[in-house]
Amino acid sequence: MERRAQAAESLATGGAGKDALNNAIKAAELYMRAAGEAASKTDAIRFRRKCQEMITYAERLKATLGGGAKPEELPAMRPSLSEPRSASILRLGSKLHGNDFPIWQEGPGMDEFELLPGQYPFTDDTDFCLSANQSDNFAAWVRPQRLFNLIQQTDRAACEDAMMQVSDHSDLMQDITTDCSVVASLSAAFNVLTGKHAVLSSILYPYDLANDKPRLSPSGKYVMKLNFNGCARKVVVDDRLPSSRTGRALFVVDRQNPYLLWPALLEKAYLKVRGGYDFPGSNSGTDLWVLIGWIPEQLFLQREDIDLENIWERIQAAHKSGDVVITLGTGRVSAEEEEVMGLIGEHDYAVENLDTSGSSRRLLIKNPWCDAPSMTALGWLGSASSTLIKSPNTGLSTERLAHDPNSSSRLWVAFEDVAQHFESMYLNWNPALFAYRKDHHFSWELPAKVYSASLSRNPQFSVTSPSAGTIWILVSRHFVDAELDIARERRDSMAAAARRLGFMSISVFENGGQKLQICGGEIYRGPYVDSHQTLARLDTRPGQPYTIVVDQHELPLPRYNFTMSLFSHSPLEVREALESMSQFTEQLGAWTRRTAGGNASCGTFFQNPQYRLSVESPSPVSILLCADASDIHVHVDLIWAQGRRVTAVRVKDLVASSGEYRRGCAVADIAMLEPGVYTLVCSTFEAAQLGNFSVRVSSMVPTTIAPVPADGAGRLLTKLPHVHLAEGDERFRIPVDVSWLTSASVSLHSSATSQLGSKMQPPSSQVVRVSVVHGWGPEQVTIAVSGDNEFQDPGSTIRTPQFDMEPKRIRKDGLWILIESMGSHGAALAIDGEILSDSPVRIGSWESV
Repeated sequence: MERRAQAAESLATGGAGKDALNNAIKAAELYMRAAGEAASKTDAIRFRRKCQEMITYAERLKATLGGGAKPEELPAMRPSLSEPRSASILRLGSKLHGNDFPIWQEGPGMDEFELLPGQYPFTDDTDFCLSANQSDNFAAWVRPQRLFNLIQQTDRAACEDAMMQVSDHSDLMQDITTDCSVVASLSAAFNVLTGKHAVLSSILYPYDLANDKPRLSPSGKYVMKLNFNGCARKVVVDDRLPSSRTGRALFVVDRQNPYLLWPALLEKAYLKVRGGYDFPGSNSGTDLWVLIGWIPEQLFLQREDIDLENIWERIQAAHKSGDVVITLGTGRVSAEEEEVMGLIGEHDYAVENLDTSGSSRRLLIKNPWCDAPSMTALGWLGSASSTLIKSPNTGLSTERLAHDPNSSSRLWVAFEDVAQHFESMYLNWNPALFAYRKDHHFSWELPAKVYSASLSRNPQFSVTSPSAGTIWILVSRHFVDAELDIARERRDSMAAAARRLGFMSISVFENGGQKLQICGGEIYRGPYVDSHQTLARLDTRPGQPYTIVVDQHELPLPRYNFTMSLFSHSPLEVREALESMSQFTEQLGAWTRRTAGGNASCGTFFQNPQYRLSVESPSPVSILLCADASDIHVHVDLIWAQGRRVTAVRVKDLVASSGEYRRGCAVADIAMLEPGVYTLVCSTFEAAQLGNFSVRVSSMVPTTIAPVPADGAGRLLTKLPHVHLAEGDERFRIPVDVSWLTSASVSLHSSATSQLGSKMQPPSSQVVRVSVVHGWGPEQVTIAVSGDNEFQDPGSTIRTPQFDMEPKRIRKDGLWILIESMGSHGAALAIDGEILSDSPVRIGSWESV
């Protein structure tokens, strides 16, 4: 990363004009990313300084080019979220699978589709991938007039009527192309495409507006206006379709009109965007968002909190006005249920109508697959089936309608049965239901695993509405080539392939529009979906800023581009959520076999990673602890200990804590911390739980944080002689002496030993206490004692706090280490111990007292 940044810096300083500016911005972004990945604090500081230098340089370049530098043109000074210019993100989104999909400007004129004398018909050189099964059936890419055996037809109007017909009835079906979601989408949206809203006229060119139907292109070139990667884009295809040599259809066919062309052209344009006819799978919500630009919403029908009454009211009202398209998806279906119910697992179905007469609540469901099993167990239908007709001239297959009232390709199904047997309902809503739309494009470089349990590195936005009402927040992940490569590696179902692309979600907080560090207290928490879109519906109060957080789980790529589209009835104020603090410092650490000490009740608590935190002046402080292992519970304590290692947590010394141990991350918020030097302890609930972590301190004044040396680091270790505590309550002492003033601590650890010396666990009811005392008898003074004067289980390390040994007082009163035991009998306890000190310590021998 540093080399890339240096290369961009060299181009910026050695170049001129816009090229130099662009390279300066690129260098600043790369230096910031390098700072976020730096292995040491020194390198991170150095990279941030270089980033700031390049930003300053870019501002000077911008000024010389005319006008001051705009903030959105420079990289955000945040290692977690860097938002390049919207234009850069949209430009990047134009490139997919070797194709260019430019941002839509305006509809093309008829001159773009003319075929001049001597010219050949337009040919798109895109390589449309085919699956192995499709390749086995594939014959050639064929123009429609030949494909449909209309090559002898000289009446262009008759050809156009046949291939570009718009009717109230259709029976679209898929065969061996694995795009059930696409065909289900086209079937469900047929009335939207050609009926009341006539969406088709705004997305397919050329179009005959006078007769309200698509026009046959003289050159064979067609232009589609599709909605993906942040905006409406221009998608160009030719009219060639994949013909079959076996009688199996390789594109969408209308069984009512086997010559109908425009659905196959829409399918081809969409599959060009998604990488080819070897389609790895999608869902109808995503497909319709791309095809017609209607807002996708996914409902999980098997959730316990699903409100079926509310869902029916919503779709019933919108169906009457024609403002919703409904499709359904199944999850995993057992072989028995597939046979009995006629349902196909992990498959999409179209909803073509709703029956709202009287008390009826039924949906007319269509299976787009031509070889679909019978669904008659779900309900009743009188509909249509098909008979395969092979063209004698070309060997190409078409489909013709043979009306059959016993067919079950369409079925009326009770709404309650739909909720029982289908996993998802996809609702695509007319964006014209809202008066305002605001798009915000952003990039997200996914944080390291150590930050995954917190929200500190997630994209967060503040949204404010001037009036009360409903806003819809749609987050769309842009398509990229690398995701297609991952999806095509599938070894099982298409749904499993989608899950390998990861999940994303939206959460909403009533947090004044400020940035959050951890989840909890959300007013809305959306499900994690394996779709490229996820939607949140929010009822707002006037003038109330809300914090919108985008989250993810197992997204496999390091960086993604997104578009957040907000739909509302009044103008919205949208900006990045602001940090509540202005100063940040961070340390990376780890719980290892030596340092995973567990919670404060563990005798090894003192071994936990500890940090010296210095605060120069009064300030609010927030301490965030994040672990890279989401299955461990973590906790952070701030203790008044002058930056020295803490052996135990005493209430009187505890300044703040993160409360109960929390899975993956924890935060301690301090309203106002007084100046001073503190000790910060990072712990897991159980001892010996290993993992990496990050501790981040936020404040309004500069702070410093540095590791506290490990226990015993830089100190002298003096071993104590073994002492055996026999049966019964016992007390042993050993004299100690020093030559000059020395700070020290004592620790003991024990194991039960049998008479033969074999190791056993110490008796569970035997407890021990260790003290350091001056004098003896009535004049005895205790200067340090373990466990806040409580007896402790000797199975864990028992320690005293730090204490001072003064030579004059020792010569006058003496100084002893005193061990006391009490509890059950059954085995002797072998006690080992040690003194950690700043200077040499002399010890005597144990004596029973």
